[in-house]
Amino acid sequence: MPPYILEALAASDEPALATHAREALRHDQELRAARRTPTARPTGRRAPRRGDVTTAHGEGPHRTIYDAKGTQTAPGTQVRAEGGAPSSDAAVNEAYDGLGATWDLWSTAYSRDSLDGKGMPLLATVHYGRNYDNAFWDGSQMVFGDGDGVVFERFTRSVDVIGHELAHGVTEHTAGLLYQGQSGALNESVSDVFGVLVKQKALGQSAAEADWLVGADLLNPSVEGRALRDMRNPGTAYDDPRLGTDPQPADMAHYVDTQDDNGGVHINSGIPNRAFVLAAEAIGGNAWEGAGAIWYAVLSGDGINADCDFETFAGLTVAAAGSAHGDGSAEQKAVRSAWETVGVLTAAAGDGSHGAKRTKKSGGRSTAPAPAPAGPTPSSEAQVLLRRTGGFAGQVRERRVAIGELPERDAKDWQHLLAASTLQRIAASTERTHPDAFVYSVVCDEVGCDITIQEPHLPEAIHSLFERTLADD
Repeated sequence: MPPYILEALAASDEPALATHAREALRHDQELRAARRTPTARPTGRRAPRRGDVTTAHGEGPHRTIYDAKGTQTAPGTQVRAEGGAPSSDAAVNEAYDGLGATWDLWSTAYSRDSLDGKGMPLLATVHYGRNYDNAFWDGSQMVFGDGDGVVFERFTRSVDVIGHELAHGVTEHTAGLLYQGQSGALNESVSDVFGVLVKQKALGQSAAEADWLVGADLLNPSVEGRALRDMRNPGTAYDDPRLGTDPQPADMAHYVDTQDDNGGVHINSGIPNRAFVLAAEAIGGNAWEGAGAIWYAVLSGDGINADCDFETFAGLTVAAAGSAHGDGSAEQKAVRSAWETVGVLTAAAGDGSHGAKRTKKSGGRSTAPAPAPAGPTPSSEAQVLLRRTGGFAGQVRERRVAIGELPERDAKDWQHLLAASTLQRIAASTERTHPDAFVYSVVCDEVGCDITIQEPHLPEAIHSLFERTLADD
């Protein structure tokens, strides 16, 4: 769920809906704080967890479904294992089938044995929380909420969403795309691409027959929209009083240059999404066999770096199409034309040597400013702008407040925090970014503070202060 959607619902005039969204956001923060995304290609599989069953390579999927029974504890009680009879619970069966459909795509289309290529068991928990508006991959298993029943239905209904989240696991074990800026938007786009390919393969749809929608099955009929994202037409998926308007751009002319959401990873992913659809439709046939195979070759190949930008990725796909189908082939021309249409490549730069601005290479690590020395204590009249962005739905939440307007304890905490160099030190020491985690920006002109930090890197005391400040708005 892009954070900007949950943030819009949290500001709803409907009390129950706003409460459910805030609860989902709170739980989302806690769970994503533990998420770790590798910045280099992992070489081994994860350690076994309680409840795992080892599966021999190539043997088939090994799925286990658990029921949290309305709690926020995972995995919960086991309710269905691989090969077990269908349940009377629709969510259990949908999760089981969705995991199977995802495993089937990776196995039959790309000869990949589960997410890590080594038979990783697929685990899922259903009925997580009460009216929980989200589904997510926590690095080792899927977790599904039941939705609020007003805007969102149960999250197991959407097989492309299941495929999207599990694809994050494949990216972690292959390219390890950094979750920031253009590489982060590519990370999100890759998950959308293979999420919809899971759906298309399960339905037997060709590229021409597919709707290219992400999350269409999640929306309640009352919502004015078709899905969470429209890959063919970014920016048109919904226009709803409660959700706002789909913010995705369709080309580089409308690229969103922002510090929010790890540099707009959920927003700017619309550009490579559209490029994939254009390439898939021009190549024709089944997208998982045509454009999907080209994208997978790049994702799992040796040429891609963790900080890959749009232009570099585009050039790699053009080269991969040439390797698979021949230089000057119709498939290669289709891929190049798609990237030219969205403005990433130009006609004179089909090899990816020119075009979109490249992100700074940093050996797989994000860069950060040097720590600043401690400064003066801000006055009670000092204005603080606190913004929270990012998350699956990409929602923005912010508050501008004078320190003196806050409760006495929080006012003192803010004065101490802004007078110290703590935030600058955390920002300078940050080496990892985390998919779908929230991002906080703090600006206080009186003391010259302008800092952006991902939520997983914040000490609990600072994180709690930020959340109390936003909640009191």
